[in-house]
Amino acid sequence: MTNSPPDTGTDTETGAAAQEPGKPAGIALALIPLAMAQLMITLDSTIVSVALPTLQPDVGLTNAARAWTVTGYTVAFGSLLLLNGRLGDLIGRKRALIIGAIGFAVVSGVAGAAVNAAMFVGARALQGAFAALIAPSALALISTTFTEPRQRGRALGVYAATAMAGGGVGLIVGGALTDYLSWRWCMYVNIPIAAVVALGTLFTVASPPRHPGLKLDIPGAVLVTVGMVGLIYGLAEAGESGWDSGKTIGALIAGAALIAAFAAWQARTASPLLPLRVVLHRSSSASFLAMMISAFCTFGMMLGMTYQLQTVLNYSPMKAGFAFIGFVGTAVVSSTQIGRRLVTRLRPGVMMALGLVLYAVALLLVTRLTVGSSYWVDIFPPMALMGIGVGILTVPIVATVMAEADARDSGVVAAIVNTMQQAGGSVGAALLNTISVSAAAAFVRDGRGDAVAASIHGFILSSRWSAAIAIAGALIAVVAVNTKLPRKE
Repeated sequence: MTNSPPDTGTDTETGAAAQEPGKPAGIALALIPLAMAQLMITLDSTIVSVALPTLQPDVGLTNAARAWTVTGYTVAFGSLLLLNGRLGDLIGRKRALIIGAIGFAVVSGVAGAAVNAAMFVGARALQGAFAALIAPSALALISTTFTEPRQRGRALGVYAATAMAGGGVGLIVGGALTDYLSWRWCMYVNIPIAAVVALGTLFTVASPPRHPGLKLDIPGAVLVTVGMVGLIYGLAEAGESGWDSGKTIGALIAGAALIAAFAAWQARTASPLLPLRVVLHRSSSASFLAMMISAFCTFGMMLGMTYQLQTVLNYSPMKAGFAFIGFVGTAVVSSTQIGRRLVTRLRPGVMMALGLVLYAVALLLVTRLTVGSSYWVDIFPPMALMGIGVGILTVPIVATVMAEADARDSGVVAAIVNTMQQAGGSVGAALLNTISVSAAAAFVRDGRGDAVAASIHGFILSSRWSAAIAIAGALIAVVAVNTKLPRKE
């Protein structure tokens, strides 16, 4: 694809509107709010996980409703990304990001002050809705602000670090805030971060042209939003009720049918929410799949490992959170130092494949877990290896899909990247947890050991499945992604 000429419509946003994207004067400062925006919404997908035992009695959450503290956020986030990505193209991505950050701060304050379950879960869902406005706008602004290959590689490295390591950061921050302050600060902490994002974006980020000629595809938005809700709800329900549950099967069938209807509608409508030219492009579609698989492996591992650390190795919430420092630290270094340099030298498909192979090796290494495992010998190495894979994998994914996109589609392409991350994480958490729980139950039923041994067995089996999926993704990426990105001068 080639970039389309900019729309004749002008953007009326204020702040850094006069600044030309790519000029050195505001580049470094512009990256701060954009990266913090992505970090804020990613860490919020996990930050309440380690706080659940404390917040549950405070707001009166039942065991059945407990899962909705996380899935309420991810369902709203994942189902609204495409709609909000196109909305950002329509009203201006800078304006969309500022509105999203302000809204996120307000509902975070509501969640932190929650006095009952409905208030907390409702506020979490609204957080997800505003996150779906922030995510595609931030990535699209990175793409339009950093236009020189070396600058873009550095910016995408920072983005990759925040996007893929944010979940681990959420576990660390959530554990520390819960132990030393209160679980409510897991929500209040978003307010100052959102303020930096909104003000930083207003004064340091340039305003790319809007595309006022675009029309919002309302029927398509309804179909994909309700369809995504059905799919994500079904996947979440599978972790609670099993894959053979009537609610699980009904939600998945309804969601799949609505997504199929959405695809048919996109092929017919004159103003599609998701232009088929985007997803039918070979390199882009393979890159989207690689992002989905990486999130599948990452978030599935985080959920499983967090449980193993606390129930098998008896870590406290804070200690379990800090156990992920190996993953977070190497992900940041790999994304900002390794991935951004390699992306101008290697074919992106090779980088994606290499990153997924590192994922697979890391997942096989965690199968050595036992009740007597040492953190530095058995846990830190695979986490660090997966962190290295993050940077090598995510930077070329984002660089490829944004390079292939028309300018008018950059917002929706950024939304697809985030949708694949959310969908992959939801599928990974649900599917791998179901594999683990089912294997553990069979282990106990067959009289092969106690509950702790069964838990380890289930985790090991799910990790092997995850590794196999990562290898399959690596093979697809190295064959299908044949894009050549701009080389370093």
